Amino acid sequence: MKTLVTVGRGGTGKTSFVALMTKYFIARGDAPVLLVDLDPDQNLAEMVGVDLEREGVKSISELVTETFIQKGGTTIGIPPTQRIEATVLERGLYEGDAFDLIAVGTKWIEGCYCLPNAALKGALLTLTRNYQYVLIDSPAGLEHLNRKITTRVNDIFDVIGPSHKSFENVKRAYRIAHDVGIAFDHFYVVGGCLFPENLEQVAREKTGQNYLGKIMFDDQVQESVIAGRSLLDVPDDSPAYQSVQHLMEKAGYGKK
Repeated sequence: MKTLVTVGRGGTGKTSFVALMTKYFIARGDAPVLLVDLDPDQNLAEMVGVDLEREGVKSISELVTETFIQKGGTTIGIPPTQRIEATVLERGLYEGDAFDLIAVGTKWIEGCYCLPNAALKGALLTLTRNYQYVLIDSPAGLEHLNRKITTRVNDIFDVIGPSHKSFENVKRAYRIAHDVGIAFDHFYVVGGCLFPENLEQVAREKTGQNYLGKIMFDDQVQESVIAGRSLLDVPDDSPAYQSVQHLMEKAGYGKK
């Protein structure tokens, strides 16, 4: 099992990258893939064609709220993770033919993500052994990476835009991963669809990391995102999808 984490500032195309990466692994025959949406905006499900509400799937935050606030469950004694893990696996996991998906959701209580994070971490320990690939879409602010949702990943992909803040975010993500003790094999920088190709060397110099290349701008992908259509359905000759194929091959995930 390999765990791939994607981070980056908002608006860089991070979630689109995860969706197209999902399409790539499905095409390789690695299904089912486990998708983990740590972003409170919860855009990943829509980008892979899933309506969680219609499917009756709850976010981790919603399940924690129901269990420990609405129903008055205690958070002392038996660890909360143990109390809620079965509920998370039963009601918080979308199961599809090619991929499964689990989402943290929005904050369940002001100022704290501790219980949702603990519940997700416990569920992931049980879940991940069943998949070849776990793809994690992490929020721009790196809150969940900082709280060590997972302590061991294979590759981190930081999707950047054409801004000084994006370069600084790469440095911050790399520093946080080391400071909190998250072990990883590789840290890659990926240019979002708006990142100029001629700034490749600048990206390497400014971030100090391995710049893989960029995601190509694609009208079909943009239209799908605006319309709320699944990016898994974009054609195989889509420039964006083909660029993601190339990026994954450069990262060592070549075609089978």
